[in-house]
Amino acid sequence: MESRIDRLRDRLLAEKDSEADAILVTDEVNVRYLSGFTGDSSWLLVQRDGKATLLSDRRYETQIASECPTLNAAVRPPTQKMPELLQEVVTDARLGEVAFEAEHVTVAQLAGWRDLLKDMAWTQTAGWVETLRLVKDASELEIIQRSIDVAQRTFRSVVPKITRRMTERDIAHEFEATMRHLGAEGFSFDAIIAVQPSGALPHYRPADTSLDRCQGLLIDWGASVDGYCSDLTRTLHVADGNLASSDRYRRAYETVLSAQLAAIDCIAGGAKARDVDTAARSVIDAAGLGDAFKHGLGHGFGLQIHESPRMGPLAEETLLPGMVVTVEPGVYFEGEFGIRLEDDVLVTETGCRVLSDLPKGLSDSAVFL
Repeated sequence: MESRIDRLRDRLLAEKDSEADAILVTDEVNVRYLSGFTGDSSWLLVQRDGKATLLSDRRYETQIASECPTLNAAVRPPTQKMPELLQEVVTDARLGEVAFEAEHVTVAQLAGWRDLLKDMAWTQTAGWVETLRLVKDASELEIIQRSIDVAQRTFRSVVPKITRRMTERDIAHEFEATMRHLGAEGFSFDAIIAVQPSGALPHYRPADTSLDRCQGLLIDWGASVDGYCSDLTRTLHVADGNLASSDRYRRAYETVLSAQLAAIDCIAGGAKARDVDTAARSVIDAAGLGDAFKHGLGHGFGLQIHESPRMGPLAEETLLPGMVVTVEPGVYFEGEFGIRLEDDVLVTETGCRVLSDLPKGLSDSAVFL
């Protein structure tokens, strides 16, 4: 955590357009990333001289001592408000200008700070910590792999137990219970459990729809382990069902799989995110299904399920070694079916490493309900 704080301080020192004495980090995810503190309602002040102070309240005294034993902490009593604690800390430090995360501070918050600290200058910043979070360090990669492993073990455990008497919501509950049993905090996002034709809705939410007449089932899920996410999708079909025997379905499935593999082949440090998206989109376009691919190819993830970089037609990012991204092409036919395949991929200097390994061939996706 100290190295992360040092990197943020270096960014502060290197900023040519500002002579801020410190940066105030108020986004809870960014505070966690920098400090290791997993509580809420706390801010982190990082000064030019390298001193970092966690501003919190007395509910978290013991937790701070446990999670951040080397970090300076300023803890307010119940009779003091957070802006008043901030006023006390910056006044004691004799700070004249403080940078803040403009994307995470409301107009009302900033106005309140200005009222309390009338001589203080405030400088807007955007994405400083998020930029640090783009490339995962070894400890993050280890946790992300554990999150993926839990998600995959859950899939392997639950899918064989699915029966036609179950509903989408039943399956979602079974997934979450199994993940928690395996050590996860729960889902890393609201899972998509969609009986066809609801799989044609990319952001569908589980309902009480029964699998009684199910021909296909799209499952998009992920586990949260020690705060870090995973994100996977598999599309299943009944082996001897009408959907599986349809040339239209088989062609669509094989096209999505080919598109995903083509995109993964393009991933490497230095590759343009837009070009990776193009690799997948070109395969789907060539099959005449381009209009059915309705979203970008993938996104980064870590402490949050959606992080930079984004891989889509308008993406401007360059992939860097240590980034972790999803690769999730899909095609959707309203009222019929949807197919999406998603894996989690680590960018390396010379290529990539697929961190998830659930089978995904057409024959592998057959289930017997």
